[in-house]
Amino acid sequence: MNSTMTSRTPFLVTFVVLSVAVGSYALLQSMVIPVLHQLKDSLDTDQAGVTWIFTANLLSASIFTPILGRVGDAVGKGKILTIVLIALSVGSVVAALASSLAVMLIGRVIQGAGGATLPLAFGIIRDEFPERHTALGISVTSALMGAASGLGITVAGPIVNTFGLDGLFWLPAIVTAVAAGVAGLFIPESPVRTPGRISFLPAVWLSGWLVAILLALSQGQAWGWSSPVIIGLLTGGVVLIGVWVISERRARVPLIDMHMMRLPGVWTTNLVALLVGVGMYATFAFVPEFLQTDPRLAGYGFDTTISQSGLILLPQAVMMFVLGLVSARISRVLGPKRAVVIGSAISATGLASISAAHSHVWQFYVANALLGIGIGLVFACLANLIVAAVPAQQTSVASGMNANIRTIGGAIGTAMMTAIVVSHPHASGIPSEAGFTIGFAALAAAMLAAAVAALLIPTVSEAELEERLESDELSGQAVGQRVDGELVAACPRAGNDGDRDG
Repeated sequence: MNSTMTSRTPFLVTFVVLSVAVGSYALLQSMVIPVLHQLKDSLDTDQAGVTWIFTANLLSASIFTPILGRVGDAVGKGKILTIVLIALSVGSVVAALASSLAVMLIGRVIQGAGGATLPLAFGIIRDEFPERHTALGISVTSALMGAASGLGITVAGPIVNTFGLDGLFWLPAIVTAVAAGVAGLFIPESPVRTPGRISFLPAVWLSGWLVAILLALSQGQAWGWSSPVIIGLLTGGVVLIGVWVISERRARVPLIDMHMMRLPGVWTTNLVALLVGVGMYATFAFVPEFLQTDPRLAGYGFDTTISQSGLILLPQAVMMFVLGLVSARISRVLGPKRAVVIGSAISATGLASISAAHSHVWQFYVANALLGIGIGLVFACLANLIVAAVPAQQTSVASGMNANIRTIGGAIGTAMMTAIVVSHPHASGIPSEAGFTIGFAALAAAMLAAAVAALLIPTVSEAELEERLESDELSGQAVGQRVDGELVAACPRAGNDGDRDG
């Protein structure tokens, strides 16, 4: 229920505070991407270690997001948003002071709590905005987060040049600290509460199997794939997956609803989200590494600066943002299912092109633009397919679950890419060109698998989706959302005649 009480904070003031909150998280997540190469040297670590600066944040977000979202529903979204912003500030301070990889990882894990900013912001918008402004509020917030992510990649270079690597963390620490104070003062307490017991045990098992498997993947080459430690981690991870599934099935309020996961429209869209997450996040982490490599040492790369590599990545963020704005029209022509299939195939083409041809900078511009078009198209329509797959009262849970699985896919993909790259060392000790070539080809295969998985998504008629949107008042909620760095602007209509025969 949207608030209409005149005594509450004006919704425009609330919107400004929420925009700063989600924008700060997007900047924090993306600004570190172009500087991983420099952080590897400053923290005296290797490729596998520095990748964990990115992976640890994804892993943390995948755990914190559902937990803090549920806590916000129970005790108040505004209150939890303030706490999340404080955590972002604290994590940024820890990262800024880090002189070792271990301390940096602690800071990045704390920052992962910021993954909850977007679901909390959407909940506050639904609670506080007048009904006629809810759709616009969600859409603009999503667009701002998309723009902030692209901006983060671009401004990382100038910030490092002016303030050093520490500036990437000190500046957000100050901004998020101020945002936390403003949120505490101006974000009203949620008029809508969903009290209930929060099940934390599934989160323990989820984090356990993710850490075990990701650590084994990223360190397998260094520790030996047949070593007792790696075998133990992989075996323990598989066992913990089983324990986690059982725990989720028994939990009164599960983090990931296993009964819902069995629905055809849910498991297929979640599989697509997982596979696309694998390809997208690993690309973010490793394309700058390739670009910044000195060709005089490795025989590949362009020895680009942080600013230059950020600009080369920018077309991907821009195209994702643009596709989020025009995807509704595309969906009406193609239908959301076909849009997901085509988008996944376009993304696979972009990654395959990087694997096959990477001797000129313009090839990366083209490939990143293709990735932005493909990924933007996929995430633009996955949300609506989830809406059509579940009962109206489960829409928010299903959408959040889909976004969370996408983040998990990103963590898995980054660890997988690390394993491939470090297993092909150059004589100088840095990764060889073959490692990147094989790795990008593997990511292309993941995107192609996403296209095949999308063919399994049940078709949805326009009448069915229209009825669902109206029954759950989701015409606003489905306009757009962006979680852990990706634009998700849902198509307002689905299943035209071309999609029904898919």
